Amino acid sequence: MPTPIKMPALSPTMEEGTLARWLIKPGDKVSAGDIMAEIETDKATMEFEAVDEGTLASIAVEEGSEGVKVGTVIAMLAEEGEDVDEAAKASPAGGESAEQAREEKVEEEERRTEEAPSTPTKSSPAPTASVSTNSAPAPSGDRIVASPLAKRIAEQKGLDLSGVQGSGPNGRIVKADVENAEPGKLAVKDAARSDKAMDAPKTPAKTPAESEFGAPYEAQKLNNVRKVIARRLTEAKQTIPHIYLTVDVRLDALLKLRSQLNASLEADGIKLSVNDLLIKALARALARVPSCNVSFQGDELHQYTRQDISVAVAAPSGLITPIVVDAGRKGLAQISTEMKELAGKARDGKLQPHEYQGGTASLSNLGMFGTKQFDAVINPPQAMILAVGAGEQRPHVIDGALGVATVMSATGSFDHRAIDGADGAALMQAFQQLVENPMGLVV
Repeated sequence: MPTPIKMPALSPTMEEGTLARWLIKPGDKVSAGDIMAEIETDKATMEFEAVDEGTLASIAVEEGSEGVKVGTVIAMLAEEGEDVDEAAKASPAGGESAEQAREEKVEEEERRTEEAPSTPTKSSPAPTASVSTNSAPAPSGDRIVASPLAKRIAEQKGLDLSGVQGSGPNGRIVKADVENAEPGKLAVKDAARSDKAMDAPKTPAKTPAESEFGAPYEAQKLNNVRKVIARRLTEAKQTIPHIYLTVDVRLDALLKLRSQLNASLEADGIKLSVNDLLIKALARALARVPSCNVSFQGDELHQYTRQDISVAVAAPSGLITPIVVDAGRKGLAQISTEMKELAGKARDGKLQPHEYQGGTASLSNLGMFGTKQFDAVINPPQAMILAVGAGEQRPHVIDGALGVATVMSATGSFDHRAIDGADGAALMQAFQQLVENPMGLVV
């Protein structure tokens, strides 16, 4: 009996994903552990491994398909000794394909949207599909307005939709109209009209649309990562009362120490970045002020005994925050090595769930872009994020006299439900002291 391969849940929050790319084709043999496909989740693009042995009989969901629900059958696998052609003909469990399910969902959403302004009363008869023996004019000139699913069913049956009265929005023909129509009333397509359609001039290339005020634009479909970013940050700003605290930090001592450490680590191929030292400083500051290493959980406050720092990384698919686990106890060289590896995997979309899920606090550094100061949005369920700007030469009072120093502005965003202003200020002070006296980062 063929084995259905289903869309996996590659993260605890994943409800649907995009089947980005198939790495095998029907007829290929697979073993447990072989990489079968790349799937774009709500966080990253991940590899999907086979768990059974056999031969790929058929693919039910083509690559590039979006919004594929977890549990949807995406392919069929023939077991050893099983006829591959017969397995390919087997219907996935549940009957209809993922593509049909998605199109039906779209049809239903469009129907609800269209009918919302004028919902019929209970006494109003429900719309029914009807077929006319005379070819009624299509809703838009000679063009037949039908859903992709309805068109495909008609194409498979060799039926002509010109005589079908659609029950969808604006007379659109949907799946039910084709299935509920009397077989005798649906004409078979004639070759003459098919030839005429093939000879018709091609539709000119689409030009950029214009907005309501006339500016041209091109619509870009949101990927899964961008959708999650939009949802989570909207949730954060709507539900979390943010409080912002900013300190100016002298970097001269830290820059000098970094230069000395890099000279001693050069033979090992390790080069510390300023960000590596700031990760360590934030972790040590959280260890000194544990009341800020918390998360608000409704009726409870979770106070963490380990400092796991989520570090914002700009990836092609959108912002993602890989985690340096237990950063407070790790050495600078280890933090640097891990961060380079995590950042590379983030940009390639190869992070595993355990590498970006969790974290007790976040660090976002835009200093490399010359940004002086900014307020970051908290990454729920965490209760704080540190926003770091560029280090720059500024007038600064040094030992009671005005001088010039390399100064960086750092702003902490705190969840005021979990962290009081005084505790937040204590954390920012601890961070400032650790950066300005950086020997505390190497002991």
